[in-house]
Amino acid sequence: MVERNGRGRDHPVLTGAPRSPPSAFVEQANVTDPEIYESFAENWPECWDRAAELLSWDRSYETVLEDDDAPFYRWFTGGKLNAAENCVDRHLEAGRKNHAAIRWEGKRGEREVYTYRDLYVATNEVATALRELGVEEDDVVTIYLPMIPELPITMLACARIGAPHNVVFAGLSADALATRMDAADSEYLLTCDGYYRRGNAFNQKSKADNARLKLEHDVRTVVVDRLGEDLPHVLGDDEYDYHELRETFTGETVEPVSRDAEDMLFLMYTSGTTGEPKGVVHTTGGYLSHVAWTAHAVLDVKPDDTYWCAADIGWITGHSYIVYGPLALGTTTVMYEGTPDYPDRDRLWEIVDRNAVDVFYTAPTAIRAFMKWGEEYPNRHDLSSLRLLGSVGEPISPRPWNWYREHIGGGDVPVVDTWWQTETGAVTVSTLPAVDEMKPGAAGPGLPGIDVRVVDDAGEEVEPGESGYLTIARPWPGMARTLYDGDEQFRSEYWDRFSDPDADDWRYFSGDAARIDEDGYLTVLGRVDDVINVSGRRLSTMEIESAITDVPGVAETAVVGRSSEPGGTEIYAYVSTEGGYDDENAVREAIVDSIETAIGPFARPTRILFTPELPKTRSGKIMRRLLENISNGEDLGDTSALRNPEIVGEIQAEILED
Repeated sequence: MVERNGRGRDHPVLTGAPRSPPSAFVEQANVTDPEIYESFAENWPECWDRAAELLSWDRSYETVLEDDDAPFYRWFTGGKLNAAENCVDRHLEAGRKNHAAIRWEGKRGEREVYTYRDLYVATNEVATALRELGVEEDDVVTIYLPMIPELPITMLACARIGAPHNVVFAGLSADALATRMDAADSEYLLTCDGYYRRGNAFNQKSKADNARLKLEHDVRTVVVDRLGEDLPHVLGDDEYDYHELRETFTGETVEPVSRDAEDMLFLMYTSGTTGEPKGVVHTTGGYLSHVAWTAHAVLDVKPDDTYWCAADIGWITGHSYIVYGPLALGTTTVMYEGTPDYPDRDRLWEIVDRNAVDVFYTAPTAIRAFMKWGEEYPNRHDLSSLRLLGSVGEPISPRPWNWYREHIGGGDVPVVDTWWQTETGAVTVSTLPAVDEMKPGAAGPGLPGIDVRVVDDAGEEVEPGESGYLTIARPWPGMARTLYDGDEQFRSEYWDRFSDPDADDWRYFSGDAARIDEDGYLTVLGRVDDVINVSGRRLSTMEIESAITDVPGVAETAVVGRSSEPGGTEIYAYVSTEGGYDDENAVREAIVDSIETAIGPFARPTRILFTPELPKTRSGKIMRRLLENISNGEDLGDTSALRNPEIVGEIQAEILED
């Protein structure tokens, strides 16, 4: 368990003063009824009808929830629908064919707009081509593309013909791609010749070719020509040009395959506790209804909005809140291929300004980077179009929360701090922005219909102010149904720890630690295995990191454990400061004071190392595992997903110098 700090419910670092939503926002919001929590509780599980009503069904479902084979719950059984039809076709029928569906911003300043009519045409032509190549219903199609329009088009084309897609983040290595294709028994691959990384052409097809060589089965590959003459390529056997295929089937249409609500929509591979990837299975009816409902209720997305989730579609956030959620609601979703600081550090705000973005959803790692760069960059642009801000990916502490609201949101827009996972499919913990107060540093309560509980080792609920394990005590529509070919692993990894099958009491174990306050708001403390055992005390790395980022001048930090003799553990803190803070000694002293005040002297780091930046993946996540390996002098392992590999050598040199 995570060590409690003895300060009870009034933790000075992890939460800030409550903030009420502005009345102007409440007046226009999608969900404003404060009785919604009680309504969901009294009418559960039929309360989820309101999520299903956001979709169009080919055949109405007979039962909202079947729970006779827990934890393999089934949602909206008897119903049939098609995800692509819900995200594309029905908006044409509603007279919105000329409304922008996707606004794409390329790394080199390219811009493309796909109306819903354009998206319909492209999706049908690609779906026709896939069928011609032999793709049948329930065949798994792997997609290995960067953030270009062909990625969501191909996802929707797969959904149209009932073929589950298996999107692999474009930054992963050939080995990672091969492992995922092999595990999914996928015989079809969509990739590209390459993409631009900070203006330079990067060969993606060579990675795909190397992955194919590692597979024992044949693979038919479609290649998007992204770079043209900047990176010439040759197609081999069983390889096809994406654009030529579309031209071959110009104007062709495919009747959307009506899928059972419980049919698989996609696979999403994520790392398991053993290090082997696990294929999380999401189904059509429950997943789509949940992402549509949360995009509507939490992100307040409306059909006439321009909405931007600044994530990568290669991960679950992009699936749920770049593609399926916003397109199901008929809004305009923005896609951006580049990084936040290329060609300059105001790139994101230039896009918000030019597109008059209404809702912006990004990760705390990005927010902390914005803080480090300074408010001068957002100040260059008019961000007054923003109505709502969101945070996703990891816990956000009060300082970056307040900076985000002040400098990006103008000081008065609501901020929703959302907690969810690949396995939950959609947001499960957050405030409803027009109903609940916001508490900087606390994600919020479980959403209506989501029974979130923080429990101790015995599975008993903890008192307010105490930390424990974050669990969900009732099923929810967007939940993963199983792991691909791994029902027993699904049960053991997520359900067995706090469940009592004899009492028909099943609880989902998230693997995260959290603290709950007297209002039912959760502060997520990070993974339960993200703890450092110091002198017999198990300390949450997130608590230490929150104390550090509370210090003026600190932009972001990562805390890891280093093994020491005899059998102990030392705390190593890697810190990146904001511009203008050059006195490292003063910042170091302030960090130590903050940690000792918030947690105790026993949590004082053995070493505080300053670095210009922290190693991050191209999706913006800090590579804490890599920092732990550096601290312990261990092999670094696979670093292919790093966005800034040069910083690794600098940190290693700093360690060796000391």
